[in-house]
Amino acid sequence: MTSFDQLGLIPALLEAISTRGFETPTPIQAEMIPFLLTEERDVTGLAQTGTGKTAAFGLPILQNIDLKSRSTQALILTPTRELGLQVSREIAEYGAKLPGLRTTTVYGGAPFGPQIRDLKAGPHIITATPGRLKDLLDKGIADLSALRFLVLDEADQMLDMGFKDELDAILAAANPARRTLLFSATMPPEVARIAATYMTDPHEIVAGNRNQSVGTVTHYFYRVHAHDKYEALKRLIDVKSGMYAIIFCRTRETVKDVTARLSRDGYASDALHGELAQPQRDSVMGRFREGNPSLLVATDVAARGLDVDNLTHVIHYDLPDEVSSYTHRSGRTGRAGKSGASLALVHMREGHRIAHIERAIGRKMEEARIPRGRDICEARLMDLLSRVKEVEVNEEAVGPYLQAVRDSLAGLDREELLQRFISVEFNRFLEQYAGAQDLNPSLSKTRPKRMAADSMVTFRVNIGRRQSVLPPQIIGLINKATDSGDITIGRINIDADTCDVQIDGAMARRVEDALSGYSYQGTKIRVERVTTQRPATGKRRGPWRPAGNSSSQDRRQKGRKGKSNRSK
Repeated sequence: MTSFDQLGLIPALLEAISTRGFETPTPIQAEMIPFLLTEERDVTGLAQTGTGKTAAFGLPILQNIDLKSRSTQALILTPTRELGLQVSREIAEYGAKLPGLRTTTVYGGAPFGPQIRDLKAGPHIITATPGRLKDLLDKGIADLSALRFLVLDEADQMLDMGFKDELDAILAAANPARRTLLFSATMPPEVARIAATYMTDPHEIVAGNRNQSVGTVTHYFYRVHAHDKYEALKRLIDVKSGMYAIIFCRTRETVKDVTARLSRDGYASDALHGELAQPQRDSVMGRFREGNPSLLVATDVAARGLDVDNLTHVIHYDLPDEVSSYTHRSGRTGRAGKSGASLALVHMREGHRIAHIERAIGRKMEEARIPRGRDICEARLMDLLSRVKEVEVNEEAVGPYLQAVRDSLAGLDREELLQRFISVEFNRFLEQYAGAQDLNPSLSKTRPKRMAADSMVTFRVNIGRRQSVLPPQIIGLINKATDSGDITIGRINIDADTCDVQIDGAMARRVEDALSGYSYQGTKIRVERVTTQRPATGKRRGPWRPAGNSSSQDRRQKGRKGKSNRSK
């Protein structure tokens, strides 16, 4: 087995590594460190978070820094402030034994003044987010003319966050004689374009398999009706004692809703979404890293760049829009050789997406059943009994109290004692799940009955043909606003500036609340209930269709996501 002292590192770095308690390099460190120390080529590294890539590029960079120079010799770009601060902290710790080493971090959401002062002091290594660094370049503050190393850490996430223009500007401004090191969990076309445009004959190092998930993560999916998703989520949490997890949702509205419902039901949880100010975000992440609360509900954008050790689970309350996002989410557990689990709640209209995810991650997702009430009680009881059997007993410490315990329990026989023992721990679960229904959906192909017209509510919204709206856009808007593909939609009549939509009365309030104030292509949606719907023109029956090729429109209508009573 390779050790750090076999990689060619200088004593000052080996001492810092030993201080941090690391004994053997990870696979990417064992391959990349000697390569960067002996070769002068650019490098692309395909690696998940948690594989040790910061040390893989950071240690060779530190060994090559000219500490007597006042020029910036290395730039590390990261997608988020959190990841930037973490990387900068690690670099400083690895370089703690290098006299005179100067490092700094620049990022948005903080005053310019201190960061400008740090840059004018001539740091050897800058860790930065692309947006803030581009601002500092435009101000003439940042100087990349003497750069020897430029690192793109989590390049795919930076592009996903919309930093393409900033990256192009920074790469174009940097010393052309630099070495570029690009790290990414996946290699989508835009990342490949950057590599082709700004790198010269890069050497590729792969930690694991290209575009595949961490091998220590097991993947499960659970089929569930959309209206049962929250109850299913609670059961996944309840069945596993000591869960430490991030719960991913597609929208900030869902994050807020799920967090509020968890808190109401007695689960310690926090929300992380784009509306939080940076101090609020820092506070949430500080509490979560300490394990209190143990559940974090987050959007993909808000969670990018987070680095939290020891997560036991990642839960996909909503499947992400992009398969690469599933890989990023799942890679947050099962890190540093530890095992983890990725659990996806998949409503009945999303089953086809599982095959796409399996192809992308290069492994099978196991279909599991949502725990029943009895399953939860049994699992928690077995966990308690396991802890009771394995606990280390300090006989000297508990000895003085044993007689008092015997006296207190003297009137109870063994059977009654066991019953009371179980009840103390499990009354909540026993009460909560007494008679609880099975949430696993039947896969019957039976078609539901047609929705009666008098059970529908008609809404009028303030967008129409002037906004190039057709029925598919209206259905997509409702699905996106409600974060569901399970809304029953009836007739759709579209006028020049307004649109009337029939909604199942049982879902009407949910749709009304979700659409009110929602934006569609810059137009803020207003919703009003109408007592009568505008009649369809001519003798046309069924959903609204534009003039022209009605048969092609029929085909489009059949493929829409919402459940129309006209398609049943």
